[in-house]
Amino acid sequence: MAKEFAAMEDSNRSSNPSIHDVSDPARRTVLRGGLGLAVSGLLAPLAGTLAGCATAGGAAQPLLGFKSVPVSTADTVTVPEGYVTQVIAAWGEPVGVAGAMPAFRFDAGNTAAEQALQLGMHHDGLHYYPLDGSRRGLLVMNHEYTDDGLLHPDGMKTWSAEKVRKAQAAHGVSVIEIEWNDGRWQQVRPSRHARRITASTPCAFSGPVAGHALLRTVADPAGTVVLGTLNNCASGKTPWGTYLTSEENFVFYFKGPERPDAHQRRWGLRPGDPVGYRWHEFDERFDAGKHPNEPNRFGWVVEIDPLDPTMTPVKRTALGRAAHEGATVAVTKDGRAVVYMGEDARFEYITKFVSRDRIRPGGFAANRELLDHGTLYVARFDADGSGRWLPLVHGQGPLTAAGGFADQGEVLVKTRQASDLLGATKMDRPEWIDVDRDGWVYCTLTNNSHRGAANQPAVDAANPRANNTMGHIIRWKEDGDFDGTTFRWNHFVLAGDPANERADAKGNVNGDAFACPDGLWVDARGVLWIQTDMSTSAMGKGDLARLGNNQMLAADPKSGEVRRFLVGPVGCEITGATATPDGRTMFINVQHPGETPSERSDPDQPRRISNWPDFRADGRPRSATVVIRKADGGVIGT
Repeated sequence: MAKEFAAMEDSNRSSNPSIHDVSDPARRTVLRGGLGLAVSGLLAPLAGTLAGCATAGGAAQPLLGFKSVPVSTADTVTVPEGYVTQVIAAWGEPVGVAGAMPAFRFDAGNTAAEQALQLGMHHDGLHYYPLDGSRRGLLVMNHEYTDDGLLHPDGMKTWSAEKVRKAQAAHGVSVIEIEWNDGRWQQVRPSRHARRITASTPCAFSGPVAGHALLRTVADPAGTVVLGTLNNCASGKTPWGTYLTSEENFVFYFKGPERPDAHQRRWGLRPGDPVGYRWHEFDERFDAGKHPNEPNRFGWVVEIDPLDPTMTPVKRTALGRAAHEGATVAVTKDGRAVVYMGEDARFEYITKFVSRDRIRPGGFAANRELLDHGTLYVARFDADGSGRWLPLVHGQGPLTAAGGFADQGEVLVKTRQASDLLGATKMDRPEWIDVDRDGWVYCTLTNNSHRGAANQPAVDAANPRANNTMGHIIRWKEDGDFDGTTFRWNHFVLAGDPANERADAKGNVNGDAFACPDGLWVDARGVLWIQTDMSTSAMGKGDLARLGNNQMLAADPKSGEVRRFLVGPVGCEITGATATPDGRTMFINVQHPGETPSERSDPDQPRRISNWPDFRADGRPRSATVVIRKADGGVIGT
C-alpha cells in the first residue's frame, strides 16, 4: 500500500536484544564505526563470474542481455530497446463471470455490486497458471488497498454504507483467464474460471487456531468462518497449484478501543479512528472496541485454488499471524513444503513454516491439509554471519502458560509476542522472498528510517545502516536442506545512490542505482528481478533525489550486477512478476499510478498526477497488468 515513511507501523516495543547488543564488543565497535568499516567483511559486494545460458552452439551467453534504461519521471512505462509492452486487466475491467460483466465507468460511477464483478484496485502479487502451456492460462492477482479519492465520484466528501461495500469489493483477489490470440494477449470473457474474492467473501480458518477463543465473535461464535481477506500484498504459488495471498497492514482498517490492551498495542491498534479508512461507520465489525477479536481474524496467509471457482478460501493459521508480505514455497529433498514469509513493518521478523507431511500428487484435493501441520520458525541473524531458526512451538523455551501463551493457538495469534520472547532479529521491513537455483534465499528489506534513531533499535549486522532510507537485500543458505534450523547469511546488495553525500545512503550497488527494494522474483533462467517502492512523498527528494519513478531491475545472483529494466509511470509502485513457461512473456503489475503523498487522491482532479494507462480526457489513473515481450519473440532478459 502507500508506504509513507511517517505512517508505517512501528509497534515493536519488545525488550529482546538486537544482535548489535549481544555480539562481542569488538564487533559492535566495527558496526558503530559506520558502513565504510563494515563493507570489507559481510557487507562486501558479491564476487563471482557471470552466469550464462547455453545457446544452440553451446556458447555461454551473459545472464543479462539487455541495455539498461535510464531513470525516468515520465508518465509511461519505459523498457529496453527491442521490447514492447501491452496493458491488460486494469482496475474495473470485468473479470469475465458469465452473464455478469459490467463495463468500467470512467467517472467512477460503478456500484458496489458491479465492482464485486470487476478487477479490484491496486494490483499486487501476480502468478500465471498454465491451461494450455504458454498460450493460455490464468492470471491470479491480489489487490492491496483502495484510493477512495479515485474509487468514488466525490471521493470521501460524503460517506455511506454503499461506499464501504464498494471499497470492500475492490479489495481481495481476482482470477482471470487470458490467451495469446492474433499477436496479442487478451482476456477470455466469459470464463468458467473467472472469480472475485473480496473483503466480504466467506473464508474458512484451518489449522491450530481454527475455533480458538481468540477468533470467536458474536457473528461467528465458533471461530471458524470470517468474512473476507484484505490488504493483500505479495503472494506465493505452491507446487500443488494453489495461490497464497498475504494479509498485510490489516490494522489500518480498525477503529481502536479507547484503552487498547498490551496485545492490541503490540499489533498497532491505537485509540480512535483508523488511518484513512472509515469502514467501521457502516460495518461495525471493524470497531475493535466493540469486537476486540475481529482484528485477530486478519493477518493470515490465505490459500486459493484458481482452478476451482467454488472453493472456499482458507486462512492457514499454522503459518502464523503477521503483517504478511509474501509466502514463497521451497521443497525439501524428501518432498515437504517450506514457506518463507516476511512481515512488512518496522523492526518485525522473518519466518518460515516447514510442513510435517510430504507434498502429494493430485493438486489441491490431495494437499488440502498440508499447510495445517508443521513447525513455524522465526529467524535470528547472528553477527558472525550465522543464523538460527527459532521454533514457535508452545511449551518450548519461554512459550508457556507462564510466559503468556495458553496453547499453540495463542502462540500463532500472537506470533509477534512469541518472536519477541525468543529474541528474533528485528529487521528493516522484510518483504518479498524468493530462492535462486543455487539454494540461496533472498529477502528484500525496503527501508527503515527509524533504525538508529533515539529510543529505537540500533544498527546491527543484518541491518547495518542508521536512517535506512534506501533498503537492502539480505540472503541466506540453509545448512543442509530447506528445513534446516541453522544457516549462513550475507548481504546481496545495499541499495543506494553513490552520488549521495550521506555515507549510509550511498549503497554498494554493482550497476544501476536504486532504492527501496520490495518485489522480488527469480525467473527460470536464474535472473533475480527487483522491484522498487519508493514513497511518493520522498520521490525526487533527499536521498532519492536522482532516482526518478519506481522501477524494476534485473540482477545476476553470481556477479551481483544490477541493470535497470523498466521504469513505471508517475506515482506508481512496480510489483508482482510472473512469466509464461517458455519465458517469452512476462507480466508485471503497476500499482497506484498517480498516488499522492496524502494517500487519497483529490476526486475533483483525478488526473492531476497521472493519467496512465488510458490517457483519456475524462479518465483517471488505474492500476493494471503490463505484458512485456521482446519484439523478436525471444526470451525475456536475454
